[in-house]
Amino acid sequence: MSTDYQQARESLGARLRELRLMRPGGKLTGPQLAGLLGWPHSKIYKLEGGKQTASREDLRAWTAAIGQPDAFDELAARLAGFETQIRSWRRQLSSGHRPVQERCNAEIDRTTIIHAWEESVVPGMIQNADYARHVFARYATLHDSPRDIEEAVRARAQRQEWLFRAGHRFHVLIWEAALRSLICPPSVLASQLDRLAGIIGMDTCELGIVPFTAPVKIVPANGFWILDDRLVMTEDWHAELWLDDASNIALYTKIWKTLRESAAYGADAHSIINAARSTLSSRG
Repeated sequence: MSTDYQQARESLGARLRELRLMRPGGKLTGPQLAGLLGWPHSKIYKLEGGKQTASREDLRAWTAAIGQPDAFDELAARLAGFETQIRSWRRQLSSGHRPVQERCNAEIDRTTIIHAWEESVVPGMIQNADYARHVFARYATLHDSPRDIEEAVRARAQRQEWLFRAGHRFHVLIWEAALRSLICPPSVLASQLDRLAGIIGMDTCELGIVPFTAPVKIVPANGFWILDDRLVMTEDWHAELWLDDASNIALYTKIWKTLRESAAYGADAHSIINAARSTLSSRG
């Protein structure tokens, strides 16, 4: 968890404690407040100590129980402020993968130029349906989330219409590992590699592949997307980060440009894809 995120969570917890102690009718102890809310008293101390992130429902219940409902808007704004940047998968996927895909689609729809890097998976913008289906299934299992896989696949396919709009540019870099990772059956990966080969030469998509044998100036890790010059989207196992400050956008842009120095394009990229494809012919 990032230091900024944790500091913000601790600050919210300190404010919750302050409100509890400044209750108009007299301060409440943690166990007393827990009793009013029907919560285990440990939850009070976890929230106040920044060990657990409050939900909007928690904040509404808290402010009602201490007789200060007007404080809800302030607390909700604090929560929204740090959850805008760090969006836990547990919360995002509580309603399934389709809503997450639709929120991403909305951001991409208002974007003209995308710079993307993926080190271990084919980017969603150029996935075919069968490949996407297996990716969603793996993550649904990992996070024990609702398995709205077909709805998520359709939402992701809808995003790909962006590639066929005049004036758009998708500059994407992929590490060779993504061409060989069997997140799906070999036959599905073979079809996906054929799709990649067909994308080379599109006027809206510039595909570069960083081969295993290329010298690299930075560790090829941590996939991310830069939308115009306004937003970076990157993922970790526990959360997705949306970063809109100038310093982080500049950092990720520098990383993308550094990785690009090691990438192969055109016929050379075709050769890397064909080499990966040929290894699948005997696997079925």
